[in-house]
Amino acid sequence: MAIFEPGYLHIERKSLGPHDFSYEIVIKYQVVQDPKEGKSMQFDMSGQINGKDFKESFTLPKDMAFDFARVAFKIAVKNGIPNNANILSMHKYYDLMFKDVREQLDVKPGDPVKPEHLE
Repeated sequence: MAIFEPGYLHIERKSLGPHDFSYEIVIKYQVVQDPKEGKSMQFDMSGQINGKDFKESFTLPKDMAFDFARVAFKIAVKNGIPNNANILSMHKYYDLMFKDVREQLDVKPGDPVKPEHLE
C-alpha cells in the first residue's frame, strides 16, 4: 500500500511469512533555506520496520535533492530493511515524489551540480 500527496509519502508492506520483512514508512518533505547551501529539501522519515520504531531526518541541497531515494533506502536498511530488498513496486510513488521535489525546488534539466557534492 502507498499514499502520495505533495510533501508526503506513506508506504506500507506486510510480512508474507516468518522469514519476510514488514514496514510502514512515512516521508514528509519541505523546502528549507539552509544557511550554507541555500535552497534545500528537508526529509523527515518515521515509522516501523519489522516492528521497530524509527525516526530520522536528512536535508539535501537543491542540486542533490534528486538523490533522496538512495539516502532514504540507506536509512531504511540501517533500521532493518534487508539490503537486497526489492522495492520496485513503489517505483511509481518515488517517481511522483521525485517530480514534486523537482517542482518545489524549481530544478530544471541541465541545472549544474556543485562538484563538491559529488565527492
